Amino acid sequence: MTDDSATAILADLVGFDSVVGTPNGAIMDYVAERMDRVALSCHRMTGPEGDRENLFATIGDPCRPGYILSAHVDVVPATEPDWQGDPFRLRRDGDRLIGRGACDMKGFVAAILAALPDLAAMHLSTPIHIALSYDEEAGCRGVPHMIAALPSLCAPPLGCIVGEPTGLAPVLAHKGKAAVAIRATGRAGHSSRPDLGVNAIHRLAPVLASVVSRAASLEKGPTDTRFAPPWSSLQAGIIAGGQAINIVPDRAEVLIEARAISGVDPEEVLEPVIAAADSCEVEWLSRYPALALPADAPLAALAERLAGRSPIGAVSFGTEAGLYQEAGVPAIVCGPGDIARAHRPEEYLRVDELEAATAMIRALGRGLAE
Repeated sequence: MTDDSATAILADLVGFDSVVGTPNGAIMDYVAERMDRVALSCHRMTGPEGDRENLFATIGDPCRPGYILSAHVDVVPATEPDWQGDPFRLRRDGDRLIGRGACDMKGFVAAILAALPDLAAMHLSTPIHIALSYDEEAGCRGVPHMIAALPSLCAPPLGCIVGEPTGLAPVLAHKGKAAVAIRATGRAGHSSRPDLGVNAIHRLAPVLASVVSRAASLEKGPTDTRFAPPWSSLQAGIIAGGQAINIVPDRAEVLIEARAISGVDPEEVLEPVIAAADSCEVEWLSRYPALALPADAPLAALAERLAGRSPIGAVSFGTEAGLYQEAGVPAIVCGPGDIARAHRPEEYLRVDELEAATAMIRALGRGLAE
């Protein structure tokens, strides 16, 4: 007999090596098959990469305004040496369900799929939409294509619950983010004759100086005390270039990230840095806006009732919720687990957290039933 428990479904999901930036057809096949069992059709939308897709399904009448349950199915790589077992095989240790993505955020996907038979049996007067995306871990690259298709998929949604790990406490706000790669090209030569070459690393010096200066200025404000730190931030995260100490480097690259508080555009944070790039090549890697849901919004009250927890004002990590909000869909973040366990070896979700998330989704359905 097939085990349809949330724990068993999570084990199946963790078993898919759906690392960000890689094909995800196998895990989406699994989800679609689960939906087919309850006669639920889904829209599978291939992204421009050609080997990754988003998935969207509706329980109820898509022509009526409803609520979106949103999650991503990609995970960060699991190459850390401190794993005590195969990271893509769920292990249980007491009440801990251990595996890559168990917390971030296949646990929420498992909760949705476990609740699916109950939801499908309900006569929902207000529909529930399921939106699963790809490459969230690369800066929310997949979900914009699905959001752009929403007008053809359903009536304007009433709200979106993004199930990132928050301890099932509704989160009203998070920072936005933008990231760029800046590349400099020079001319190689022997280091004894730098006058005959062009040093690509040196050409990045004004960019790096701008990052340091801009980062310091951001600490002066504007600020929002709901965040830690309470200001927008900027940093150079990776720099690479050169072949040997005695060769003038002909190529160099720096990756730069901005995180912005609500009300600040992360792209604007990067403007002085882009200006300093001069003749360097600039590639935008990712962007998503900050989230800011008013505390008195109907979606905040709904999430509080469902989760049984008071809303949290803000968190500093980012999610796809800001993109839904930007598209006119009220959004909130509320899911099982703790973000501190994500992106680390021995990532885990507790059994009671998984069960609570499944119960929350079933409660949403009951509240929307005729």
